[in-house]
Amino acid sequence: MPRIAFLHGNKRDGDAGAVVGIKEGLRQAGFVDGQNVTFDYRWAENDFSRLPALAAELVALRPAVIVVGGGSAAAVAAKSATSTIPIVLAFGSDPVELGLATSLERPGGNITGVIFPGQYAAERVRLLTTMAPQARTIGYLRTGPAHSNAVTEQQTANVDAAARALGRQLVPFKVDSRAEIDAAMTAIVDRKIGALDIAAHPFFDDDATIAGLAVRALRAKLPAIFIQEAFPNAGGLMSYGESYAEGFRHAGQYVARILKSEKPAVMRFDQTTKVELIINRATARALGLAIPESLAARATQVIG
Repeated sequence: MPRIAFLHGNKRDGDAGAVVGIKEGLRQAGFVDGQNVTFDYRWAENDFSRLPALAAELVALRPAVIVVGGGSAAAVAAKSATSTIPIVLAFGSDPVELGLATSLERPGGNITGVIFPGQYAAERVRLLTTMAPQARTIGYLRTGPAHSNAVTEQQTANVDAAARALGRQLVPFKVDSRAEIDAAMTAIVDRKIGALDIAAHPFFDDDATIAGLAVRALRAKLPAIFIQEAFPNAGGLMSYGESYAEGFRHAGQYVARILKSEKPAVMRFDQTTKVELIINRATARALGLAIPESLAARATQVIG
């Protein structure tokens, strides 16, 4: 029975949707966990320094395929651990820039997968200011040096440019721990920041962190946006970004193709195309905001 290894940078209970998506993609191709494939999991629990050792553990199990999620650090760790076992990525970075593939069309090595394009960071600012036009300052919760790379800095620059184009001031808050998140949220409230944009980064992706941020933002009457649907589901105002479930389902289909003998070297990287806008009506009401007709018409869902 083929073994599928799963390496992720987040917490075990923080990104269950990734596992569900992978298994759904496999099921659609005729592969069912426990029947004709089996899984081995390793989670870094947001401690990215553990990733090289976890990747090595998975390689030692000699899986048929390694699936990687949870950011570029996990992808680099998997690549460093093996140049022969096929690897399927589902992440938001450019694999060519990271040296993981020769090109997107023809990767040329043992890595292929699905990319979350990540070009929606600036659009989240525009949506947030449309929803909360009174906000003149926007807090930007992003990672600090321990969890950042060139992608993080480029995303910050894009968000800052979008805010300035809208006549808003972006105020970044760099965090690398839960304690720093708490301190940043306190500072955002104390400084009377008008709205909050949370960076699209695996560091913020686990369910507990998302729920905590949603609760803190609602309590502070702070309009806030994040990439994950879990944010408005937990009481945050809105989310906008690629569908993680769809992306990982597609990655599961890539795994199935490899199990059926296709080679990652000639399997082009694909990009997720399904983008979702979710707005929490109850939260908008609690914040004293009316949902503009333009956003209501555009929304994938209005919940609450």
